[in-house]
Amino acid sequence: MITQSADLNPTSRGLIQKFEEDLKLSDIVSSPDYINRTTEFCAFLEARESSPLEVTKEDLRSFLVQLKDRNLKSTSIDRIFTCLSAFYEFLIVEELVEFNPILPFRKYYFRKYKKNNDSEIRKLVEVEDAARLVNSILDSRDKCILVLFFKTGMRLGELLSLDIVDVDLGRGEITLKHTKKRSNRVLYLDNEAVTVLSRWLAARKNRPGSDGRALFINKNGDRISKASVERMTRKHAERVGLYDANSAKLEDRFTPHCCRHWFVTHLIRSGMPRDFVKELRGDVRGEAIDIYNHIDKKELRESYLAHIPQLGV
Repeated sequence: MITQSADLNPTSRGLIQKFEEDLKLSDIVSSPDYINRTTEFCAFLEARESSPLEVTKEDLRSFLVQLKDRNLKSTSIDRIFTCLSAFYEFLIVEELVEFNPILPFRKYYFRKYKKNNDSEIRKLVEVEDAARLVNSILDSRDKCILVLFFKTGMRLGELLSLDIVDVDLGRGEITLKHTKKRSNRVLYLDNEAVTVLSRWLAARKNRPGSDGRALFINKNGDRISKASVERMTRKHAERVGLYDANSAKLEDRFTPHCCRHWFVTHLIRSGMPRDFVKELRGDVRGEAIDIYNHIDKKELRESYLAHIPQLGV
């Protein structure tokens, strides 16, 4: 059970309160999770008679041991340390600490820890399986969402934030919102993706909320949620045998992220140059040489259209 901030000493409680206010300014959607995880960590430190402003490597090691003893999934543990890293970035801005102790800790421990991490085992379906999945879907919105996942490799959060103005059917492009996780924001659409997107836009005009900005809306006319897309994906995947609800193994469960895995894997298998695949993935450029590796957009588009698998929609 997560400790309430009121149970902490005044110093920790004050830091968490300021952190929460800062998260709101930063438009962090999942701020409650950040606050809960930070509160839990501060309570752990207090029990050790330590402080978040003077945290040591041994504090972090002990905290990691405690989390592993609770049999948390490695993805959950990684998420907790992501929240703590954001907390220390805030403390740096406030000039309360000089560096973020979470960054080197994660780099050293989580690299080894993730080698046996089940998050590395993703369900990979063949092109025929993807085609069978999308062609089994009658609803134009659901079909469009799955096709876009397969055809662009975009992340779930990127799809949720799409507005109608982000779509250019004439050019066959979608422009994503700016995020820290992505460099290339322009994604290409082949004829199949343009077709299903056109059908959805036509159907959307007759649904509640058609005057809103969001590209994908629910039955009430509101922007579709993460949980809704995950449920929808699971429902359709289970119907065609790509999702085993009785298995706890990640490789037996088809999720939206599996489409991104499919996108990258099958582009590479089809012969697309790895630099082009990396550009389409939109990963933030981590090496200095990447900054100077300018890829011709016309050539990138032509390569995409030549290599993206067809689903027969």
